[in-house]
Amino acid sequence: MGQDITGQARTPADTRAFTKALLRDIRALERMLRDRAFETGVRRIGAEQEMFLVNEAWRPLSAALDVLEEVQGPYTTELALYNLEANVEPRVLEGRCFRDMEARLDELVAHARDAAKRMGAEIALTGILPTLSKSDVTLENITPRTRYHALNEAFAKARGGEPYKLRIQGSDELHTEHQSVMLESCNTSFQVHL
Repeated sequence: MGQDITGQARTPADTRAFTKALLRDIRALERMLRDRAFETGVRRIGAEQEMFLVNEAWRPLSAALDVLEEVQGPYTTELALYNLEANVEPRVLEGRCFRDMEARLDELVAHARDAAKRMGAEIALTGILPTLSKSDVTLENITPRTRYHALNEAFAKARGGEPYKLRIQGSDELHTEHQSVMLESCNTSFQVHL
C-alpha cells in the first residue's frame, strides 16, 4: 500500500531535504486533523492479504512482477519477489461487512491464484513459509523498487552495519544472523485496517 519513491537520500543534503518534506507533510496532517478534514460519523474497515508465490515443490518462486502483469485490480508488490499483496477496498463497518470482506478476499486470492498458475506458480497463505531457506532471503530476491532498496539501506545505516539477529523460541528454535532487511520477507499476514 506504500507509494513508490523516486530517489534515495545519499548525502546529508538529501537527508535534510527529505526531513523538510516529511515535516511539511506532518504539518499538513496536523492542519487536516485540526480542521476536521477527515470523514467523521462513519467507521470503515479494509484489509490486506500478503501471500507467498511458490513452485510445484512449495519452494518460494520469484514471480511477483510476472503475476502482477497478469492480474488487474488492487494488488501490489511486497519486499520480496516471492511475495504479493492484495488489498480489500474499505467498506462501512456495519452489518455484513465481515462476510462481504471475506467474499472479496476469496475473490482476490482466487484471481491471483489463476494468474499465478499461468506463470507456473501457486499461492500459499501462511505466516512463515516452511520451505524458505536462508539462500532465499537474499538481495537477489528483493523486489526491484527504489523504496525497498532505500528501506534496506536505511536500516543498514541505522544499525551501523550490524547484522540482524533473529531468535525464534519454541520446540523448533531458530537463532540466525542476516545482513539485509530480507528477513522481513519470511512472514506474511492478513491485516485489518480501521
